[in-house]
Amino acid sequence: MDDLPAPAFLDKVVAREHAAQRVRVLAQPVVFTNGVFDVLHRGHATYLAQARMLGGSLVVAINTDASARRLDKGPERPLNREHDRAALLAALASVDLVTFFNESTPVQVLSELRPAIYVKGGDYDMEQLEETRTVRFWGGRALAIPFLPGYSTTSLVQRIRR
Repeated sequence: MDDLPAPAFLDKVVAREHAAQRVRVLAQPVVFTNGVFDVLHRGHATYLAQARMLGGSLVVAINTDASARRLDKGPERPLNREHDRAALLAALASVDLVTFFNESTPVQVLSELRPAIYVKGGDYDMEQLEETRTVRFWGGRALAIPFLPGYSTTSLVQRIRR
C-alpha cells in the first residue's frame, strides 16, 4: 500500500506563485470564488457546482490558516489545515484548481488570475465588495449565488459541540 501514487486530484492544488500560469490553460471562461471552506458540507458542494456551471472552469482560492484566523470565526477555527481543506476541494469534480491567499481579501489574487466571473455566496452584497470593482475593471462579472438553506459550517460546528 505504501507504493500507491498520490491521487491525481492533488495536481489541482497549486501554490499561489504558479496559479496564474495554470489558469491560462483552463477552459474559458474562468469562474473564481474564495473562502475558508473549513468543514465541507452539502451547501458548499451545491454552491461550487453551481459556480462551475457559470463557466468553463472553476478556481477556488482558500484562506490560509493565518488568514482564516483573522476572520474572527472563533479561536479554534479553522478546524482543518489549509492543505487538507485544499485537498478536499480539489477532490470535487466541479473544482478545476485550488490555490491560497494570505491577505484579508482575495483582491490581489483576483488581480493576478483575472477570471471572467467572480462569485460569492448569497449572504454577500456584491456591490459593496472591492472584489467586484476589481473584476469589473477588466470587464469581468461578479455575482452572488443563493445559499442552500440550512447549511453553514458555523452552525454545524455548534451542533457538534452540543
